Amino acid sequence: MFRRIKDSVKGFASKVLTVIKVWIAMIEAALTVRVRKAVAGTRAEAYVDSGVKIIIAVVIGALLLGLVYVLFNETIRTSVTEKVNALFNYSGG
Repeated sequence: MFRRIKDSVKGFASKVLTVIKVWIAMIEAALTVRVRKAVAGTRAEAYVDSGVKIIIAVVIGALLLGLVYVLFNETIRTSVTEKVNALFNYSGG
């Protein structure tokens, strides 16, 4: 009688162990797929690339604004001021 119970428990434990092994294999496969996708994924690189592009655009924009400011103050404003003064100093002759 005890031998029969022992065999039943052994068979049940074997089945439970098999089910646990299958679950572990399924979880391992799912994690492997996730890890491979994470490693091979370039989703985060798009954010970095976009950030670098934005920084480059801001720097180039600042340089262009500085160039326009210097050009306006040194060349255009002085030229316009001289021409306006010459118009007002016109003697009419």
